[in-house]
Amino acid sequence: MAQAQARESGYAQHPDYDVHFEPCARRLRVVFNGETIADSTRAQYLFETRHLPVYYFPREDVRMDLLERTGHSTFCPFKGTAGYFSVRAGDRVAENAVWTYEEPFPETAEIKDYLSFYWNRMDHWYEEDEEVFVHPRDPYSRIDIVASKRPVKVVVAGETVAETTDARFLFETGLPTRYYIPPADVRRELLQPSDTTSACPYKGEARYWHLTLGDQRFEDIVWAYPEPVAEAGRIKDLMCFFDEHVDAIYVDGQAMARPRTKWSRK
Repeated sequence: MAQAQARESGYAQHPDYDVHFEPCARRLRVVFNGETIADSTRAQYLFETRHLPVYYFPREDVRMDLLERTGHSTFCPFKGTAGYFSVRAGDRVAENAVWTYEEPFPETAEIKDYLSFYWNRMDHWYEEDEEVFVHPRDPYSRIDIVASKRPVKVVVAGETVAETTDARFLFETGLPTRYYIPPADVRRELLQPSDTTSACPYKGEARYWHLTLGDQRFEDIVWAYPEPVAEAGRIKDLMCFFDEHVDAIYVDGQAMARPRTKWSRK
């Protein structure tokens, strides 16, 4: 049963707000509790102002027999009212994990009959036969990893903690340049392994280290990718310091500007 529109479109107040589909040429699969819930070569990227891209699947490519409609709904002033489904596979249920706009606003009519999933409520996501982590890879974002002989020096609490002429500079759309340093050029005696991990759809899973200088401890200030995705293989096992948390990173003797990012400390 279609969800009724409860409120008006927001396009009159925000005519430049953009929501649109673009075809995804990759085969996409969503897996929950060992069951493939969606499998499609006809999925779409949904691009929306100030949002990461989201995969939307045609209803025909989703295991509707494993979905149970719920009474939950949400309202978006640019898409309309979304109805929700839970996913039941074997002995597990992912509550309100799937949504669809059955009566979208005219400006976004193309999303009708497509469904999308909360990423972290499913177990695995695949593009072709490779697993993807955290969120869809934005086809308009890219990573370039470039070898450089320019001297790089990292200073923390007034001390040089890494120095190299064999760094890899990682340039990533929308993010500050990161400097990946061979472990042999890092003062590893100052580092202690952390239990922290993080994942990136473009690089893989990172592990972290704390750094101790005297009675000062700098938590999770260094990371590395032991098993990066293939496209980021050139940074395997190299170590990177948070520009946001060190005194400075020097390149060619010049201190790089401290970036302001979501990792900056308040």
